[in-house]
Amino acid sequence: MLNRLLSHDLPRNRWLALLLAAIVLGLAFTPFLFPGTKALNVAAKVIVFIVLVASFDLLLGYTGIVSFAHTMFFGIGAYGVAIACTRIGPTWGAVLTGMALALLASLLLSVLIGLASLRVKAIFFAMITLAVASAFLSLGSQLSDLTGGEDGLTFKVPEALQPGTKYVEEAVLGASIDGRFLTYYLLFFAAAALVLVMLRIVNSPFGRVLQAIRENDFRAEAIGYRTVVYRTLASVLSALFATLAGCLLALWLRYNGPDTTLSFEIMLDVLLIVVIGGMGTVYGAVVGSALFVLAQSYLQDLMKLASWQLESAVEGVPVLQQLISPDRWLLWLGILFVLSVYHFPAGVVGRLRAMRGAAP
Repeated sequence: MLNRLLSHDLPRNRWLALLLAAIVLGLAFTPFLFPGTKALNVAAKVIVFIVLVASFDLLLGYTGIVSFAHTMFFGIGAYGVAIACTRIGPTWGAVLTGMALALLASLLLSVLIGLASLRVKAIFFAMITLAVASAFLSLGSQLSDLTGGEDGLTFKVPEALQPGTKYVEEAVLGASIDGRFLTYYLLFFAAAALVLVMLRIVNSPFGRVLQAIRENDFRAEAIGYRTVVYRTLASVLSALFATLAGCLLALWLRYNGPDTTLSFEIMLDVLLIVVIGGMGTVYGAVVGSALFVLAQSYLQDLMKLASWQLESAVEGVPVLQQLISPDRWLLWLGILFVLSVYHFPAGVVGRLRAMRGAAP
């Protein structure tokens, strides 16, 4: 049953299986285990990034296409929901309308970009997508009547998802059963379904062709596959999944702006997560997103705790005091990423699968 659910793509390593189980169970029970606001926001961000990173890996890891326009589709999804809920009102009809229009816009844009650009060499395609993403970021900032400009859009979601909607007056196992609780599990189950669909895609004959194109596109073309068509389809599917990830983020935040979904910092984060988790595997998106978001969210807090503990030991050593200062958390985050790439060149998933003792 599990083998079929995972499209016959099992972790193939007991440690990887345990790690994935810990992440999934941790996300599933976060509202009960860590009922604080920050923990819930971090878990929701992990869920959204799993879908976003897996959709990008469909391009980079499975097809070998480097695109810098991925966050553009992420932003289209978030803006679609935000604009629809702002203009129509906080109804389910508005949410579905925004999602449908966002998916349609992403479909058209991805097809146009794919057909116009995928015949060129990889570096030129990457530059074209970078230019398109830059133009879209400028539009998001300047079309203030539609997108709210730099300030973005704050909107209301359907009443069932609003934090003020109480389903149970008393807390259950420490968790408040309210609209926020319902929204979290909407994100969780939607993301789980999307990840399973992507697993099915990459393990289908279509996915095998994409991997063949990644390994040697000339050979794939020579044996009869129209590589431009397959690359375009991969771009479209990747864009649609990224759009849905943007819709989920908008529902959670009830806000969207240029820096929230369209910034190039998010694109760099996605690239880092793909490398850390492992390219060419959907499981890498799960592991990489969890590790990256947790480090990004809690490293500074851990450094504050460590600096308090070591304050007396490093007193009078100014360089060391500066290095362990919580304000230097980005430096240590960068060092951790460099070490992870050095010791896990194939990503965490790739390294674990290459270890001895892999399950059959």
